[in-house]
Amino acid sequence: MKQTMSMKPWILVGIGTSAAAVWLSSKPNRIRTKLALKNIKRKIKPDYSDRTKVLPVEKGGHPDPSDFEDSKMVSEGSAYGVHYFNEKKQ
Repeated sequence: MKQTMSMKPWILVGIGTSAAAVWLSSKPNRIRTKLALKNIKRKIKPDYSDRTKVLPVEKGGHPDPSDFEDSKMVSEGSAYGVHYFNEKKQ
């Protein structure tokens, strides 16, 4: 009796493996399975390009020079590191 109980999981593994082999023997099924696995992987861990499509910064990098509030913020010290580096170089 004990031997038949220990064989049950292996029988299920064998049946599952056989079913997977039959399913993947067809090329369209392999392509569908591969695409499904890629989609699952992309949902779990997005690619770098997927994460960078939506940026939280609306106007970063090249602010409008006529925007007085941005110019005021920079002159108040948000570019402290740049000013410090320039003073050390000169």
